[in-house]
Amino acid sequence: MMPKETDSLLSNKSSLRLQKEDTEESLETRQQSTGRKILDLAIPAGAALLIDPLMTLADTAFVGRFADSPVELAGMGSAVPILTFSFYLFNFLCTATTPLVASSRAAGQAKEAAAVGAQALTLSLVLGATLTITLLSLKQTLLTVMGTDITGEIANGYALAFLSVRALAAPAVLCIEASTGVLRGYLDTRTPIVILIVANLLNLALDIVLIAFAGLGPMGAAIATTTAEWVSAGLFLGVLSGTIPSASSSVDAIEIRPSLSIPTWQEVRPLIVASASVFFRAVVLQVSLSGAAAMAARSVSEEAAVAVAAHQIGIQLWILCSFFCDSLAAASQGLVADALGRKDPDGVREVSRTVFAYSLCLGLFLGLLLQVGEATGLLFEIFTDDDSIQAALHKILPLIVIAQPLNAMVFAADGVIQGASEFTFQAKAMALSGLTAVSTFVWLEMGNADVATLVHVWTALIALQSMRGLTSLWKLAQKDGTINLFG
Repeated sequence: MMPKETDSLLSNKSSLRLQKEDTEESLETRQQSTGRKILDLAIPAGAALLIDPLMTLADTAFVGRFADSPVELAGMGSAVPILTFSFYLFNFLCTATTPLVASSRAAGQAKEAAAVGAQALTLSLVLGATLTITLLSLKQTLLTVMGTDITGEIANGYALAFLSVRALAAPAVLCIEASTGVLRGYLDTRTPIVILIVANLLNLALDIVLIAFAGLGPMGAAIATTTAEWVSAGLFLGVLSGTIPSASSSVDAIEIRPSLSIPTWQEVRPLIVASASVFFRAVVLQVSLSGAAAMAARSVSEEAAVAVAAHQIGIQLWILCSFFCDSLAAASQGLVADALGRKDPDGVREVSRTVFAYSLCLGLFLGLLLQVGEATGLLFEIFTDDDSIQAALHKILPLIVIAQPLNAMVFAADGVIQGASEFTFQAKAMALSGLTAVSTFVWLEMGNADVATLVHVWTALIALQSMRGLTSLWKLAQKDGTINLFG
C-alpha cells in the first residue's frame, strides 16, 4: 500500500471515529435536553396538580382529627366521591385542550391556539353552572346511592351540608381545568402552581379557623375549599386575559377571554370531538372509583361508617400519589403534542421513553414512602386516632403500596397517548378496563366471603389499572402508530 493511500485510509478512519463520537455526544446531549424539558414542566405541573388533592387531604385530616365520632368523616367520605366524580367528568377541559393548543402553537397558528383557549373557557363556565344546578337538585338521591341510608341519618346530614356548599364551586373548578389546559398548551406549568399555592394557603387558614376553632366540621371544610377554588378561578382568568402577569414568558403576549359569541361547528369540532371521547373515558373511571366507595359502605365484615371512613383516607392517599405521577404525564402531553406539531417522530419517542423511565423510578419511590409510613404507623396517626378505622385502613394499605409503580406507568402512558390526541382509543380501553374491574370485584365477592368487602374493592381497583396498562402498551408499541415507542 502506498504512503498516500495509507494516509487517506487513516484519515477516513479518524473522520468516521470523530463522526461517531459527535453522534454519540449529540444523542447524549439531546437526551439530557429532553430530560431537562420534562422536569422543567413536570415539577411545577406536579406541584399544581397536587394542590387540589392536598386541599381535600387537609380537609380530611382536620375533620378526622377534630371529629367526635367516625360519622363526620363517613359523611364527608360519602360526599367527596360524588364531587370527585362530577368534577373529573369534565377533565376533558384540560386534557383535550392541551394538545389542541400546543399543536396549533407549534405549527405557528397563534390565532387558532387562542381560539381553542377561549372556547374551552366558555364551555367550562356554562358546564359548571349546569353542574351546580344538577348537584343541588339531586343531592339526596346521589347520597343515597353512595350508601348514606346505611351509614346513618347523622352521617347523611354531614354529607348533605358538605355537598351543598361544594357544589357551588363547580364553575370555578371547571374554569381552573380549562385554564390549566390552555397554559399547558403554551408549555407554562409555572403559573398554575403560583395561583394554586395561594389557594392552598387560603384553604389551610380557613380550615384552621372553621374546623379547629369554630368546630364546623365537614361544613367548615366545604366552605374553605369552595372559597379557595373561586379565588383560584379569578386569578387564572386574570392571567389569561393579560390583566395579571404570568409566571412564564411563554404567555406574556396572549389575551384569552371567555367568548360571548357562539362559534361555528367547524371551529369547535376538534375540541368537542376530543372532549366527547375524554368525557366517556372519565365517566367509566369515575363510575369505578365512586362505585368502590359505594361498595365500601355495604361492607358486612365491619361497620359501614368505619369502612367508608377508611376508604376515604385510602382513596385520598391513592389520589395524592397519582397526582405526583400525573405531573410527568402533564409534561409529556405538552411535549409530545409539540413534537408532533413540528413533525419530529424521533422527538416523540425520546420524550416518551424518558417519561417512562422517570415514572418507574417515581412509582417505586412512592411505594417505598407509603411502606415506611405504614411500618412506622405515621400514616394512621395523621388521619385518625380511632382504632376501628385504623384497623380497616391497615387491611388495604399493602394494596395501595403495591399499586404505586403500576399507577406511575399507567399515568405516563396516558400523557403520551393524550399528547398524540388518541382520545377515542383511550375511551375504548377505559371501557374494557372498567369491565375488568367490575368482573374482578364480583368474582371475589362470590368466592371469598371471608375477606372484607373493602379489600375486594381495592383489589378490583388494581385490576382496573392493570388493564389500563396493558391496553396502553399495545397502543404505544404499534409500528404503524403515532408513537411507535420501540421503533
